[in-house]
Parts: sequence; structure tokens; C-alpha cells
Amino acid sequence: MSLSIRCLRGGLFEAEHLASACLVEDDRVRWQVGIDLASFWRSACKPMQLATALECMPGMDLSDAELAIGAASHSGQAAHVEVVSRLLSRLDLSPDALQCGAHPPMHEPTAREVGKPTVLHNNCSGKHTFMLAASRAQGWDLDYRSPEHPLQRRNRARLDEWAGVTHGVAVDGCSVPTFHAPLSGQARAWARLAAEMADGTPAGRVGLAMSRQPFFMSGDGRLDLAVVTGAREPLAVKVGAEGLFCIARPRSRQGIAVKVHTGNDAALAVAVKAVLAELGVPLDGPWPWSEVRNVRKVLVGERVAIM
Repeated sequence: MSLSIRCLRGGLFEAEHLASACLVEDDRVRWQVGIDLASFWRSACKPMQLATALECMPGMDLSDAELAIGAASHSGQAAHVEVVSRLLSRLDLSPDALQCGAHPPMHEPTAREVGKPTVLHNNCSGKHTFMLAASRAQGWDLDYRSPEHPLQRRNRARLDEWAGVTHGVAVDGCSVPTFHAPLSGQARAWARLAAEMADGTPAGRVGLAMSRQPFFMSGDGRLDLAVVTGAREPLAVKVGAEGLFCIARPRSRQGIAVKVHTGNDAALAVAVKAVLAELGVPLDGPWPWSEVRNVRKVLVGERVAIM
């Protein structure tokens, strides 16, 4: 079986994006479409990275919003920045010690308002706050970017265990290590997260927080937020750069990974909805990514999933 996202303009072919998807349950691949493509996790492993950091700093009383921001690729909106700032203050940490760098908020209206961005607007600032706090709690080097840093070695070991593969390593956009694995391994790790959520473990609480507070792990107009709020069952989800999307279904203890080979964001959104519909998880609400509109916002085409 194959999966592609076909872009039509005026009813005529314009482009096509190949995609693959995989579902794992009970540590076995139960459903697959396309190929078992190996790619980088990028941000899609943030819940696992946060779980590792929390193990290094036990005893903290954290809200769902704070946990969600720790696993977030947030949009840099005011509420996101406020939660990260509050966390840093509670932990007695300085934003200057975060190693993620600054970039404009992904939320365009906010980007127009803020002028010069700070590290707090970086979509990974929550993850970096917990990496910094974990390193300080353990007495490790506060520059936590190296793959050989004890925290990053623990992150890789957790992913190796949960995914059942040995990961390749490179550098992510926020300067910390990112890990390379086949789609089946990524789905297997998210099935483990789903099981942890169902069992109510400390690692599972990260996924539950993402499910309960999806705005804080995402932002207005984002795919992650639309999937969680549109589903008729609790889900934890996470987008990763270059066309990866991962899903935990705690009720069925399943993990799902979807990858658009070209990394196209709009095609990914259409692929995710199609895969979930195929697996019996319909999404309610509008799906603007299916529409092709011109600069005047006139509907001129569509994106359709072919499976």
C-alpha cells in the first residue's frame, strides 16, 4: 500500500508528495503504508527528552502547562513566553544560560509585535529550560549541547530502548543532538509513551499533560493543536521538522508515526488526517491545510490524500 498527497490547482495536477506511516501496538508493527523510512526525530522526541530531564530533578511539583511547554515546539506567543519565564524564575535560572539561541515567534502576529526576539521566543526554550535545570541538579556541565554530555547520553539511551534501535546522531536546529531512526522505531517509542500514559507513570504524565494542554506544546493555527482538539479520544501528538508527526493513543496503547518524504508541512497535515481516518480516529473541525489559496485568500485548488 502506498500513500501520497496530490496537489491540484483548478482540478489539474501540480505536485505530489510521497508519505509513509506506521502503527505499533504491543511492540509489533500492526499496520504500515509506504516504506520504513529512516529519518531524524527532530522535535518529535521532545516528550522522551523531557522525561529524561525530569528523572534527573525529582520532586518538582509541575503543572500540566509547565510539562507541556517542556515538550513543546511552541509558537512564541505571550502565554508561552510567560510559562517559560515563570519556570526559569522558579528554578532560579537565567535565560542567558539557555543554549537554544533566538528566532522570531512562529506565530506571525506575535512575530510582528515583538520586534527583536529573545531566546524565550525560541520554540525549544521550554525543552532547554529543563535540560539546563537537569544538568545543574546533577552537577553536570551547564553547556549541555555535546552528544557526550551525560544528559544527552541518557536521552539517546532512552530512545534506543523505547524505539528498539540504535540511533544515529547529528545536531538539531536548537544546537542539541537529534537522533536518526526508522519510522517503525519512532512509532514503537510513541507506543511506549501511550502505554506509560495509560499506566500513569511519571514519563506518561508528560504525554497526559500534552494531551490536556495542547496549546502550550503547540500554538494557535498549528497542526498539533488541531489534531488533539479535533480527536474524539485523548491523544498526545508532536510534530518534528521536515515532515514527521507522531501520535500516542493511550486507550489502545498504540503509537503512530507519519512521514512526508519531502518535508512539506501542508502535505503532512493532509497525510496525518488521512492516516488517522484510516485507523478509525476521525478529526472534527475545519482542515485548512487541504485547501490551496492564493495571496488574496481565494480558493484555487486542493490537497488530497491518495492511499
